[in-house]
Amino acid sequence: MSQERAVPASAVPLEELSSWSEELCRQELPTVLPRLLSMYQHSESWIEHIQILKIIVEMFLPHMNHLTLEQTFFSQVLPKTVKSFDDMMSELTSQARRLSSHNLEIQTTLRSILQTMVQLLAALTGCVQHVCATQEPVVLEHIHSLPSSVLHVIKSTFVHCKDSESVYSGHLHLVSDLLQALFKEAYSLQKQLMELLDMVCMDPLLDDNDDILNMVIVIHSLLDICSVISSMDHAFHANTWKFIIKQSLKHQSAIKSQLKHKDIITSLCEDILFSFHSCLQLAEQMTHSDAQDNADYRLFQKTLKLCRFFANSLLHYTKEFLPLLSDSCGTLHQLYLQIHSKFPPSLYAAQISKAQQEEIAGTFLVTLDPLISQLLMFQPFVQVVLDSQLELPCELQFPQCLLLVVVMDKLPSQPEDVQALWCAERQLPEAKPRTSLLKAIFYSFEQCFGELSLPVHLQGIRSKGQAEVAVTLYQHVCVHLCAFVTSCHPSLFPELDVALLNAVLSANLITSLLAMDAWCFLSRYGTAELCAHHVTIAAHLIKSCPGECYQLTNLSILLRRLFFFMAPPQQVEFIQKFSPKEAENLSLWQYISFQALPADLRKQTAQEVLRVGIAQCKEWLSSSRTLGELESLNTQLSALLAVCNSACESLDPAQRNALAEIGKQLWAFLNAKLVTGQPYVQQTLSLLFSLLGFLVQVLDPHLISQVVTLQSSLLRLEPPDHVCLAVLDFVSSLGKCFIPQAVQDKILPSLSSIFASLLSDRNWMLEQHTLEAFTQFAEGTNHEEIVPRCLCSEEVKTKVVCFLEKTGFTDETTTARIERVKQEKGIFWERFANVAVEDAKWSSLQPCAKRACRELPAEEECASALQAASGALAAVERLLQKSPAPEWLPGRLELLRERMDRLRRHALSGGSERAGTPPTG
Repeated sequence: MSQERAVPASAVPLEELSSWSEELCRQELPTVLPRLLSMYQHSESWIEHIQILKIIVEMFLPHMNHLTLEQTFFSQVLPKTVKSFDDMMSELTSQARRLSSHNLEIQTTLRSILQTMVQLLAALTGCVQHVCATQEPVVLEHIHSLPSSVLHVIKSTFVHCKDSESVYSGHLHLVSDLLQALFKEAYSLQKQLMELLDMVCMDPLLDDNDDILNMVIVIHSLLDICSVISSMDHAFHANTWKFIIKQSLKHQSAIKSQLKHKDIITSLCEDILFSFHSCLQLAEQMTHSDAQDNADYRLFQKTLKLCRFFANSLLHYTKEFLPLLSDSCGTLHQLYLQIHSKFPPSLYAAQISKAQQEEIAGTFLVTLDPLISQLLMFQPFVQVVLDSQLELPCELQFPQCLLLVVVMDKLPSQPEDVQALWCAERQLPEAKPRTSLLKAIFYSFEQCFGELSLPVHLQGIRSKGQAEVAVTLYQHVCVHLCAFVTSCHPSLFPELDVALLNAVLSANLITSLLAMDAWCFLSRYGTAELCAHHVTIAAHLIKSCPGECYQLTNLSILLRRLFFFMAPPQQVEFIQKFSPKEAENLSLWQYISFQALPADLRKQTAQEVLRVGIAQCKEWLSSSRTLGELESLNTQLSALLAVCNSACESLDPAQRNALAEIGKQLWAFLNAKLVTGQPYVQQTLSLLFSLLGFLVQVLDPHLISQVVTLQSSLLRLEPPDHVCLAVLDFVSSLGKCFIPQAVQDKILPSLSSIFASLLSDRNWMLEQHTLEAFTQFAEGTNHEEIVPRCLCSEEVKTKVVCFLEKTGFTDETTTARIERVKQEKGIFWERFANVAVEDAKWSSLQPCAKRACRELPAEEECASALQAASGALAAVERLLQKSPAPEWLPGRLELLRERMDRLRRHALSGGSERAGTPPTG
């Protein structure tokens, strides 16, 4: 644009106008103003443009009627003013790239443009101040061009200042003084404008769409400015937000349906997160700094107060506009999760001191609690939080669990309909599928694998006279879940029962244990009749299970625990209802601890179980049953083992001998017809090993020799864990007896081989149990000479020494452990993997079809082995449908294929020599 001075359109020189008195300006206003406006419109020079504008604003604007300002002045002047400012900004930006300390011409040009822009902003400030000076309520329609023009200029100025480092390419210092002046002028102009807008009044009863639209534009323009200045001036940023919230609430009834609430909520949440992250960075910096810097701490406190201000602003806005925030619930949900994912004890939190943690929690995090309270009764928020298709990254699973617990804590004080909104499975037909709160808590809880395994610790509950103790995530969820159980509305009891039962039946053990703890608390908190009712339910569920499965295991644990809480009269009723005299009820008594019964009742019931169990075993032995029908025998052995483990004092010598005799007979039968590779036989062997271990002091040494020899051979086949644990039960018991010289050469080598094999196992569970069993054996045995033989390597020796000295095997720092757990959580944790593994395990434990009496020829062995292989392959197939295949799998499958080809060729080559058709697996 040309910088040359244009020829004035009026005969009156501008210099003469600038010297007029106030009275003369007032008198000549009607004739001079049109001429000045005409000159302004035709001026081509930015300098002349600003000169005319300053004269109008400073000398003639004070005498204009504020009711006609829009028509007579603003609508005619401000559009060109904005255009001129944009032109100057464009010229400034394009020329800034050429700025250098050597190019004086560009320096002069840029500084001149900046000075002109400062003057333009000052002129606009004069316009705003004049309207403010009326001291009367302002109608926005009378000045509607002014706010929009001013806000456009202010935003453009702030953007330029924010980008100045890159715009001026390292030569910012040459114009920094004028940029600072420009920023200050824009800052002052916005303050004046906000003061003016604060005077605006809108009649909520009037349907003036233009007035409403103008106010909405103003608020959204200020919202855009907030995003620009957020990192430039924190106080100014906060004041701008304060004004946005204030005006939104002031004109709420008129503009609420026009405001872009989602944009406002999103921007406010972004500013909260930005300030919170800045606060954490400062806290982390102070934690790692050796010297305490008061300046850093003051900045930390200032930033923390800013966090609180933004949070309170969000709280206030949400409270007033909640019915209109349905599309912002996802943003609010994410805000809560993001904040808690970065704050201790999250695995992904910054490392900050305890003092700073408490300060942040007490100043900022407390504001999130009333926010959740406001959202409790808002159905869209419930829908977002409980969305059945909600997929969260690893770092947000722990915060989700905390949020659900917070919601659960608040529900008892809410009306029944609000509790039902969260806890009932029913939902509106048009709504997306969602789960119930209790179900979501259990699901979210089991996703916190890393936090549970470390474990992380949360703030505990302070008791009177006692110091506060940190609690694990498990304790935290369990305590709050139990508190909810005691105070939820009675109408939710069916939902509670369903949630607890589903969780008990979960394939995830830690989830099942949590539900059991809550269920046991409920039984203890309730009446004796309620506890008895729960025990009866668990008993019926166990009896209805079709076979071995993880659900049966979980229910059996629940029954065992609940039985301890029954009152004696209810225990008597249970014994009458599920009498141990009836063989069909042994499936229940195998899971019950007789220690839960009073002494007299314990002895009577244990002896009845023992009598019926022994009788059933004898009947099984005498009824020509096959190894394919071991399910009933396993039940009887389990029941007998339950008596030995929890009511051994009730057994007299004669009963012990009778039990040993039946064990000897079973061993003779199984050992003679043994197929060690069959999983269902291994299950029976495991029970028999444990039973014989209890009776080891009355067993014949030759029988002991047979058992130990078989166990040593069995371990070479890499049997399942439950077999290895049963082996440990037996061999650890051998420390109680002296082995005769005649069988020592057979028993002791096998015994040392068993311990050496299991001590070298990499399975952590077997490792722990083996160390315990070996220690028990070594401390009690008279055959000390075999103890060193069990320690087959230096690694095993070190492992045993560490166990005895109660020291860790590895030296892992806290930071390294957290990082390892985070990686495990992100890579290895598969929610359904254990379901498939358990399915595969128990499917292979099902008994085979009935065979001819007592004999197991090679043909039947082949059929059984093929069935086991088929079950294993089916389990692998189910796993691959739920998770990616590991890298090593194709190679292993290729080896299996080659082996199958060899077997097929062998079968075909020998088929003509055998009669009959091979059975299919």
